[in-house]
Amino acid sequence: MNITFTDKAIAKVQEKYGKDSSLYLKLKYDTDGCGCVVSGVTTLWIVDEKESDDVIIETNFVPVLVEKTKQVFLDDNMTIDYNESAYAFMLKCPSQILNPRMSFIDKTKEAL
Repeated sequence: MNITFTDKAIAKVQEKYGKDSSLYLKLKYDTDGCGCVVSGVTTLWIVDEKESDDVIIETNFVPVLVEKTKQVFLDDNMTIDYNESAYAFMLKCPSQILNPRMSFIDKTKEAL
């Protein structure tokens, strides 16, 4: 799996994520409230610990955590961009836009 961040996405993540190297960026395939496992939406999370099912994907920016069991729902080559007019992140691949308004959620213990 290959994930590339655009310059706009890197700037926005740095604005929200800060310089704290103890935190992780996670691409979450979230199925809560979607009805079933195959109906999910991708979101970006900031987390403070890696879970047992997470794998680390190296990117052109920072490593990103992805749940191993949810990789089947993601494409091999994806780009994370930031749409300034929508104030939202966008996840896309060469053939389609996977999520045009991807949420960015702080899931650290401090935020909860």
